Amino acid sequence: MTDLSFPVHIITAPGPVDLSKYPTDLGAEKKKALKDALEKDRERISELQETLYAEKSRSLLLIFQAMDAAGKDSCIRHVMSGVDPQGCQVHSFKAPNSEELAHDFLWRHAKAIPPKGMIGIHNRSHYEEVLVVKVHPEYLIGQRIPGITSPEKANARFWKERYASIADFEAHLARQGVVIMKFYLHMGRDAQKERFLERMKEPAKHWKFNLGDVAERALWDTYRSAYQDAIGATATEHAPWYIVPADDQWESRAIVGQLVSDKLEAMDLQFPTLSDKEKEGLKSAEQLLGRE
Repeated sequence: MTDLSFPVHIITAPGPVDLSKYPTDLGAEKKKALKDALEKDRERISELQETLYAEKSRSLLLIFQAMDAAGKDSCIRHVMSGVDPQGCQVHSFKAPNSEELAHDFLWRHAKAIPPKGMIGIHNRSHYEEVLVVKVHPEYLIGQRIPGITSPEKANARFWKERYASIADFEAHLARQGVVIMKFYLHMGRDAQKERFLERMKEPAKHWKFNLGDVAERALWDTYRSAYQDAIGATATEHAPWYIVPADDQWESRAIVGQLVSDKLEAMDLQFPTLSDKEKEGLKSAEQLLGRE
């Protein structure tokens, strides 16, 4: 039997992060074994999600971040396909609109936090504000932040304060019963090139291709640095980062499935217990039905 206990890299405390030290491909498992493992975890996630929904005291927030073409969409689809849609919410964050720009940068993300009993999935997230916005500080001008009148005004202190805002936001959520898992799908540059070329060659994938993605690829090292800074500044015990190898999409899906299943198990979810009055009501209802 194939051993699918993956070596998982979890960052739980602030500090320097060097992504070059983490593998982008484990290269040890077979596709069928990965699919079988994911199917088992998917079934267990579905069972535990029902208990989470019934318990209604906590929620689970899954955050997915990655370079373009790392497979966030397909990972979410394959891992969560067995979950009851009533107990799951998916938010995919694009460039902010005019209403969102009129508020602070966390406003639209706070609105999307899953209610108690729900699993929430953020495909990209508030971290875009210290990733793409850090790589392109000109985007800050549209946010009309006091003192930021040009991209050059966004200095080291500005980004440190923005990381602090994110960390405070996540600490607040954790205190309210939101369990947070942050996944960085760690793909190598060669793997990204292959996926871009695949999108260009296969007609069924043309819709996924965006010429702007290739332009952003030229900023690979700048993005890598931004990710390292963001992960290193915001990793905590209550909101850890999981560095998931993503060169092989079935590998990343199986790893995420195992991690989510394990987290739900660790939450020790319980179905609500009835009060004495509710139990009496149950007996009365049973007697009424029995007399029909």
